[in-house]
Amino acid sequence: MPLSPYLALNRHLAVRGKKPLYVTGMDSATQGLQAAANYLTGEDVPAGGPVPQLAVALANLVGSLPNRLNDAVITGLGWFDASTPGALERVRAETMAQWAVNQYPQRQYPAVMIGSSNGAASHLCAALGIPWLPQTLLVCTRHSGDKDDPKQALTWAQDRVQRLLAANPDLAAYQMHDPNQDRLKVGQVAYFRLKRRRLGATYRQFLQQNLMPGGTLLLLECNYSWPATQVSDRHFFQVGGKGGIDRREYVEGSPRVADFLRRQGSAHRHWHSPPANGNWPEAEWGFEPALRDDVLAFAQAHGLRVQRIVFDDPQALSPLVADLHRWWYDQLGVPSDRLLAESFVYLHPWLCMRLGLVPYWTVFNDQTSLDLLRRDLNATRPYNDIFLTLFANGLNSLGIASLEQWRTEILSQARRQGQFLGVNERRFPRDNASLIQHYLDLKRLPGQFPIPEPLTLAQLEQFLAQAGDRYAVEWLR
Repeated sequence: MPLSPYLALNRHLAVRGKKPLYVTGMDSATQGLQAAANYLTGEDVPAGGPVPQLAVALANLVGSLPNRLNDAVITGLGWFDASTPGALERVRAETMAQWAVNQYPQRQYPAVMIGSSNGAASHLCAALGIPWLPQTLLVCTRHSGDKDDPKQALTWAQDRVQRLLAANPDLAAYQMHDPNQDRLKVGQVAYFRLKRRRLGATYRQFLQQNLMPGGTLLLLECNYSWPATQVSDRHFFQVGGKGGIDRREYVEGSPRVADFLRRQGSAHRHWHSPPANGNWPEAEWGFEPALRDDVLAFAQAHGLRVQRIVFDDPQALSPLVADLHRWWYDQLGVPSDRLLAESFVYLHPWLCMRLGLVPYWTVFNDQTSLDLLRRDLNATRPYNDIFLTLFANGLNSLGIASLEQWRTEILSQARRQGQFLGVNERRFPRDNASLIQHYLDLKRLPGQFPIPEPLTLAQLEQFLAQAGDRYAVEWLR
């Protein structure tokens, strides 16, 4: 039976290495994949298109509008970027997988990483010179509803998700509705994070063709969970997401939630969330454990090693990856005293290596991310320079850390200079140009070092043996 034009178009795009129309581009998984892939092709991850200065000017123009108009523009852009609801039924797991593997040079690799989305993992893959294959990808569709009534979004989606899952037995759908951090969009856009439960034919073929005989599969397992509603066997509905607000407040409410909603002009004083019936893998960062068994069986059948990398908090991998780079830079004779603290989707492993910057990835711009970074800085030898990017999500959501906190608690720890990159201090977090400006600021930093040969797995094991149990990360076989 011939494919419909929409299915055929998306398959054609994927085969050519172009993103399927229904996959969201500005997301943790997509940007993590692009960062790792661009490094292996010898490029940085450009921001702003061919004329970034023009993009900055346009973003600043929108940012100069009154807040209400600025917010309306951001909401409208989110709606425009989303797919029509009918796209859910035309999602195909193997088309998404084809696009993912086609981001990478086809050659022999000593290892391949598979699993959870994680910015620090993109830097680890770059250091090792290996691909990362995402378990999770985001699909957004247009849906108008009351942003403070998540039950409405669930009711609207149930039948559509069941049709998606019927066409994709390898996937589970983690529907996510965050009326706090995604507030500007959830009234017009529905979020679906699709997690792979089995490798599937395309990933298997890529591994058979590109993984060296006897090579290693690095299985990235973030055990971060969230109270959510299991709607059906493979459909989960999550209200809220990782950030500076307690996950129970999304379901039970609190005085600060009531005050936040009042200030936002909402008629509600708490979010109307369906009752959670368990703790499930968190939609964006959590690992769907069904994939593990399939990876282990595939490895056994093909004589491959499996190294499981297991941790509970998404940011737990960040201090390990930062210290690994310092250790590596010391061996290379590269100064290891300059830190780049990245935020959310602002990922630049190629530029970090080129500029001799130690990468530390923070999950978001929230208080929890700041607290973990401060703790990890206190536990390592001081940096002379600290450069800091902050993702601008468009509003003062609950749990956001102030610029003054980032300045006094993080940048002040630099012995020589602490500096924001791409942050408009008058507009943050309504700083629309941040996505591009941080990249332009980063490229202007001094320093130029040759891109080194990749770390070997033996070197990684040497570093881990010296580190002992310092990090909240388990390496299991």
